[in-house]
Amino acid sequence: MDQLGRGASPKYTHVGCVRFRAFLVVWQAVLGNKQLKILGATIRHYRKEAGISQETLAERAGLHPVYVGKVERGEQWISLHALLGVAKALRVPPAELLREL
Repeated sequence: MDQLGRGASPKYTHVGCVRFRAFLVVWQAVLGNKQLKILGATIRHYRKEAGISQETLAERAGLHPVYVGKVERGEQWISLHALLGVAKALRVPPAELLREL
């Protein structure tokens, strides 16, 4: 039985997990990096337009400055909670930050 009590064979569950993980790795490497760069550039654009530093943005959004820097460089996925905080700190609608994705 699997973890949910169904009669699935463990080897098929494991193979499915491995394939899914492999898919996620490929998706993140191929598509995700482009999207991360676009989102980061968009956040940087609005931050500079607002005339504030990464440190000020981080403080207003309740985030660590290193995290903000990594997001802007497209090196770090941003959580929904953090994205909403950044949008509020920049005084732009969250959808505007995602417009180019």
